[in-house]
Amino acid sequence: MIRRLRTLAPCLGLIGLLLAGAPATGAPYKVLGWNDLGMHCMDSDYSVFSILPPFNNLHAQVVDAGRNKLVTSGVTVTFEATPDLNGSLNTHSSDKTNFWKYALPLYGADLPADMGLGGWRTASLTPQTMGYQSTSSMFEAVGIPITPWDDQKKKNSYPMVKVVARDASGQSLAEGHVVLPVSDEMTCIACHASGSQEAARPPVHGWVNDARGPEMDYRRNILALHDDQHLSASKYKKALKTAGYDKAGLLATADGGHPILCAACHSSNALPGTGQTGITPLTTAEHTLHAKVINPNTGLPLDSEKDRGACYMCHPGSETKCLRGVMGNATLPDGTAAIQCQSCHSTMSKVGSAKRTGWLQQPTCQACHHDGLRDLTAVNKKGQVKQPADTRFATNPNVPSAGFNLYRFSKGHGGLQCEACHGATHAEYTSSHDADNVQSIETQGHVGTIAECTSCHTNLATTATGGPHGLHTIGQAWVNKHGDYAEKNRQACAYCHGADFRGSPLAVTRAARDIRAEDKQVHYQVAQEVTCYDCHNGPGGELKRRTALR
Repeated sequence: MIRRLRTLAPCLGLIGLLLAGAPATGAPYKVLGWNDLGMHCMDSDYSVFSILPPFNNLHAQVVDAGRNKLVTSGVTVTFEATPDLNGSLNTHSSDKTNFWKYALPLYGADLPADMGLGGWRTASLTPQTMGYQSTSSMFEAVGIPITPWDDQKKKNSYPMVKVVARDASGQSLAEGHVVLPVSDEMTCIACHASGSQEAARPPVHGWVNDARGPEMDYRRNILALHDDQHLSASKYKKALKTAGYDKAGLLATADGGHPILCAACHSSNALPGTGQTGITPLTTAEHTLHAKVINPNTGLPLDSEKDRGACYMCHPGSETKCLRGVMGNATLPDGTAAIQCQSCHSTMSKVGSAKRTGWLQQPTCQACHHDGLRDLTAVNKKGQVKQPADTRFATNPNVPSAGFNLYRFSKGHGGLQCEACHGATHAEYTSSHDADNVQSIETQGHVGTIAECTSCHTNLATTATGGPHGLHTIGQAWVNKHGDYAEKNRQACAYCHGADFRGSPLAVTRAARDIRAEDKQVHYQVAQEVTCYDCHNGPGGELKRRTALR
C-alpha cells in the first residue's frame, strides 16, 4: 500500500512570476490540503427532519520552498474529484440523496442540482477555484455538498479530491490529494425504531411502524415522541408558530410535506443564526436527555460509558470509523484503546452542560501535550478541560472568537495552519485510513506528521529553536552544530529528549535515517527515540565508537 501511495507524488513546477508575495522563478512548491473536522455528517434522509445538510469544508495552503514562505498572491488553487486508492470516484451528489428536493423548506434555499448551501458545487471532473482567506493565509471552499456514495453507488465515506495550485498562466505548480470525509451514519434507530427495545419509550399512540422503511420509521417516532412531551406547553406552541410549523405538532408538519429542521428551534453553532430565544441549544438538549438512556448493548446509562461505543450509538463510528487518527488508534499494553471520545470530551452529561458552548468549547492540544508529557485525558475529574501553563503545543487564543481556542482554527510555524501539518481533527497523522495519509506522503516521502524540514525549505538554515513549536533543525546539519547549544541549554534539550536524556516520544525519528557524528555513523529506525547515549556516553560525554547495524 505504501508503494501505491508513493506514486501520487506532487508535481513541482517552475514559473516566473515576479509579483510581491507571488511565486519566485525556479522555486519548487508544495500545496497542503485538508478537511477541517475529520468527518462531516449529513442526514441519510431529509423528508422527515434534518440535523445537518451535506456541507464539507476544504482548506489549502501553498508553500514556496525556495523562499521559505507561504504564497499569498499570484496563484489560483482549484479542487476536483479524483479516484481514491481503490479507484472509487465521486463526481456528483444530487442523485444520491433527497437533500435537493427538501433544501427549500428546510434551509430556505432553492438550489440547483449539486450546488451546496455555501455556494460551491460538489466535487466533479471540472476544477473549481477556491476562495482566499487573507486572515488565515489559506484557500478554502466551505460547504461542498459531497455524499458518502461514489458514482457506482457504493458506500465510501472517504471520497478524494485533487487540489492543484496554478500560476497566472494556468501552469500547474503543485498538487495534493485530500480526503473529504462524509458520513450519513448518524442514526437514532437503536432506540427509536418501532419495537426497538423494551426499555425504549414509544410515542403515546404507539410506534408508527412506517412501512416505507426504517429511516422514515424511527424519524417519525422521534417527532411523535417530541410532540407527546411538549405539545401541551405554550412555549412549544409559540415555537411551532415562529418556525412556521403546523400547530398540531412536528409529526403533523412533516406528514403534511414540510420536513423539520431541528435547528429551527434548537440553535446549533454548526448552523450559525439558527434557533429560537429561550429554547435549549441542540447539543445541550440531545446530550443531556440521552445521558440517562440505557445502552441496549451494555445495560448501562450512556453517561456511565467510558468508551467510544456510547458515542457511536448515534455518531458515525461503528461503520465509518471516524475516530481514526493517531490518538484514536493508540492502544494500551492490553490492546484496548488508550484514548476514547470521553478522554477528550468527558461524559455525555458534561458535553450537554448548559454552561458549555457547543462546537466552540472543545478540548485543546495543550490539555494533553504539555511540559514534555503526553497525557491520555484532556479533562480533569470534574470533566473540565485542563489548562496547563505550558503553551509550547497550544492552540491560538481567541480563535475563532474571543474566549475560544480551537485546533482547527489555529496556526503556527510560518503561518501554516496546524491541520496542514498534523492532519484534520479526529484524523491526525498517522490515520488508520490509508487515503488520509496520502497528503503527508506526497509532501515528505513518508507517512506521519509533516515534520521533515526539507519538505518546505530548499534553503534550510540551521536553527536551535526556529522550527515548529521551537524545534531545532532536523538532520545532519543540526548534528554537526548542536554541541555548543546542548552544553549550554541542557534543560531545553530535556523537554523532548527526556529528563534523563534517554529519549521520549517527542524525540522519535519519523523516518529511517543515518547520522554521522564526526567519523561515527548511527542508523535510526522509524519511531526510534533519539537519545544522548546514541552517540555519546550521556550528555557531555565522549563520542562512542559505533557503526550502523545493517
